[in-house]
Amino acid sequence: MTSSRRYSPHSVKRWQLESLGLHGGQTEMAIRDSINLDQTVSSQTRFSAWTPKGSKCANKQNAAGSNNYPTMTTGQGLNLRHQCAPPCSSDQLRLVLISSHIPAYEVLLDSVKPTVIPVVYDYNGMTPEGLLFCVEKALDGHTAQSIGLVADGDSQQIHLMQSIRICSQSVLSSDIRNFWEKLGSCVQAENNGGHIDIFVPLASSECGMEILGHLSQIAGIPFCSPTGIATGSFNHILSEWLPAPPSSGSPPFSYFIDIKLQAWCRLAGVMEEALHAVRKQMKKYLSDLQRNVSGRIIGQFMYDSIPMVKVLTNYEVGEALTEALVELGKEKNDHPLEFLSVCLLKKCSKYKQIRHQLLISEGNTDDALSAFLKDKKLQGDPGDKRSKFAREILTSERQYVQILEIVRDVYAAPLKAALSSNRAILSIANVQIIFSDILDILQVNKQLLDELTERLQEWGPAQCLGDVLVKFASRLKTYTNFFNNYTVILKTIDKCREAMPTFRAFLRRHDQTVLTKMMSLQELLLFPSTRFEEYVNLLYALRLHTPPEHSDRKDLNSAILQLKQYKDYIGQLKASLEKDTELTSIQKMIQGCPNIIEANRHLIKIQDVALLRGGNEDISASLRIYEQISDLRLFLFNDALVISSRHIFYTPFKRTSDTSCQFMASVSLSRLLVEDIPDTKYVKNAFSLQGPKRQWICSTTTEDDKFTWLSACQSAIHASIGKR
Repeated sequence: MTSSRRYSPHSVKRWQLESLGLHGGQTEMAIRDSINLDQTVSSQTRFSAWTPKGSKCANKQNAAGSNNYPTMTTGQGLNLRHQCAPPCSSDQLRLVLISSHIPAYEVLLDSVKPTVIPVVYDYNGMTPEGLLFCVEKALDGHTAQSIGLVADGDSQQIHLMQSIRICSQSVLSSDIRNFWEKLGSCVQAENNGGHIDIFVPLASSECGMEILGHLSQIAGIPFCSPTGIATGSFNHILSEWLPAPPSSGSPPFSYFIDIKLQAWCRLAGVMEEALHAVRKQMKKYLSDLQRNVSGRIIGQFMYDSIPMVKVLTNYEVGEALTEALVELGKEKNDHPLEFLSVCLLKKCSKYKQIRHQLLISEGNTDDALSAFLKDKKLQGDPGDKRSKFAREILTSERQYVQILEIVRDVYAAPLKAALSSNRAILSIANVQIIFSDILDILQVNKQLLDELTERLQEWGPAQCLGDVLVKFASRLKTYTNFFNNYTVILKTIDKCREAMPTFRAFLRRHDQTVLTKMMSLQELLLFPSTRFEEYVNLLYALRLHTPPEHSDRKDLNSAILQLKQYKDYIGQLKASLEKDTELTSIQKMIQGCPNIIEANRHLIKIQDVALLRGGNEDISASLRIYEQISDLRLFLFNDALVISSRHIFYTPFKRTSDTSCQFMASVSLSRLLVEDIPDTKYVKNAFSLQGPKRQWICSTTTEDDKFTWLSACQSAIHASIGKR
């Protein structure tokens, strides 16, 4: 091999290939030695030889074993770095990694500044080796001023990939250390301002700060993270960041356009639901484009479809007016305008400066003003971080209870009143099924709100909140009843809406109105499932700013433990439902497929490939010609590989195609052999899959797809064998 190839900028490094276990002549023995299996299983799970170069500098051979990496494949025809961003010097270069598991990630991708290199990666099918490969290819031999990571997670852990969660227990493991060491080598040194920004609120908890410390030591550069003071959606990204980043300005706005990022932070959940339909329609036209390009187009379409500037400009005003109107509707008032004025002044940070200029009319407005002045006592010292988080707990609890009260006042109360007036909209049984559990939750949380309000009215440095939350955690049986009946509740609403025109009309009158904060009944019922994550994050933050010797410390630890366990329980319920839904969808997608729905099975990755017919094996591998004969869609699960034929067909007068899949075979991962086929003049990005009875020779469209697919296969096979 020539030296020009040996030192080309795009490469798979030795550590990348060795981490896949794909080095010559040693893989079968290594697997057999490291995993104590019988001779038959070992021989059927080996990988073929890949031969990387031996030094870090000599990493210039591509994943297939020949030729330099192109900047972008001819079929894609786009280089994001050069076409989407003007050239910049190495000391200004920034790169941001965006997980596909983030809600509305396309909108976030469209928010990336033109001078920043974006890399979107597949949360489900990506491996650490594959992600590092994408980073090095995007940087093209340069080092970045900073790298941002936008992934799912909380104040205790980073959900980097489906199989990788970085927490205090795993952060020092060899695989995790290796990943962050290699990622840190892609960033400039600390004395040159190099750093990594983690868009997960690790800085809001002691455990998270410990993780940041370990990561900084491993990579040798600073790691920054938001404190997560704000609750709801992704607003924590806009909060204060710790440790303070070396560069001036807020880290989020170093990577993203200000107004678009704020819109995404506030509306990511709503955007994600809308994008389900957008992806389905637009990806028919964009299927051949690289993920970053198609993501930008979809994100721009979504952003252009809503008047985001107006949304941001009027967001706080609209929210304040809505809350004020709801409060006004709860009681009779002879001076509604004055009452609304006081409610709006509660939202005004400059009230102290103008309160002496107020002319308050007589009546209930005086009571409202007194209540407002009383609330002012809760603000305490603005520099006291512990007080800030205590107030945030109270504020978010008050907002949560208001949501539950909407369910009671707008939906449950009128339906019950209709029963007593002999003009029933729903039967007693259906009203009981839909509302009994959520109203029980309201009673529990009203009691919690009263206790929190009482504590914060007398707030001081020695005041405690932990015992209040411990008491609340002992009354979670009402929540368990709700989640056990959640599916039945939603099905009952659907059934009654379809069968009873009066109930359909009732929902039409009340859903998505000012009184319901523009939400439907089903949307309001979502709030209990998200509240416990807010509890845990806020309590972690409160504990972070509570001295070790404080009397509240013990109760805070107990409350965090109990509420985190319940949050994990809700997460398991959600994950189980999503997994069953995904497997059911795949079952329907593959015609003639045997039952694939099993308790411990989950999908890792779907890959479209071309099926090749191999040439004469007597011919030298470099001269062997392969012929494409059909298309396949591969479904990689944690215990099996399902192979289906993919049929593409068009209908008259339409540009887009439709796709159907027909079941071909299923191979247990413990009996699967994956072999690389090096690139030649006649074949690119090819590999073979060998089952007990037959072989499939396949090729991907791009070398990136091949590398990430083989990496995912290797990881899944090793995990499957290790469980045996």
